[in-house]
Amino acid sequence: MVGGAPHVKACWIRGVAMNTIVAQPDSTHLALERTWLSHERTLMAWVRTATSMISFGFSIYKFFQFEAGRGAPITRGLVTPREFAMVMVSIGLVALLIATISHHREIRGIAFRLDRRRSLAELVAALVSLFGLAVLLSAIFRR
Repeated sequence: MVGGAPHVKACWIRGVAMNTIVAQPDSTHLALERTWLSHERTLMAWVRTATSMISFGFSIYKFFQFEAGRGAPITRGLVTPREFAMVMVSIGLVALLIATISHHREIRGIAFRLDRRRSLAELVAALVSLFGLAVLLSAIFRR
């Protein structure tokens, strides 16, 4: 169908033939869908990056905490492992926050045209942010 004209389809309800209209998506709707999915993929890539930074910082912190508990000498450099962990987790959280705000601004107009669709990527970003905040608070308040 050209121009997204509806397609008439025969339907039987209780033995009576009914004509129903099945709407075919037009090219504008499909373009909006592709754009929406593109924005979702981009935010999920940022979520993966932030998760990697948060977990790497936490792993470094826990590794050196474990080594210090065993009595192994920890050489001090410019930055302590605890400070490094807090910086990595903070960078991951800030990057995720900026990406989520940008994503929300970009899809605001698209969501309206797609029946006020909600972003699952934003939900995942919020959950990862809570995880990151827990890790950051753990590094701050535990010595």
